[in-house]
Amino acid sequence: MLFAFICRDKPGSQQLRLDTRPPHVEWLNGINAEGRLAFAGPFLDADGKSDGSLVVVKAETVEEARALAEADPYARAGLFASVEIRPWNWVFNKPEE
Repeated sequence: MLFAFICRDKPGSQQLRLDTRPPHVEWLNGINAEGRLAFAGPFLDADGKSDGSLVVVKAETVEEARALAEADPYARAGLFASVEIRPWNWVFNKPEE
């Protein structure tokens, strides 16, 4: 099953995001190599600067998805004001099709 992490950054946290980006990318590469990452990328504000993240992972349960979300270096660094975890169904333009 797919789960979407809808993550919103805390206001004024651009530097924390930049400082934490290398371990975040390493974490994404790791879960991608394990076959658990579907896709990921930042949300952008009106100025084109990152202000959140969308990460979609493959997990058996919401608890497994939550554990992945909590392992994200961005989350561990306290970047996010909120993280919503939602089951998600990829209907159109799936890469497998």
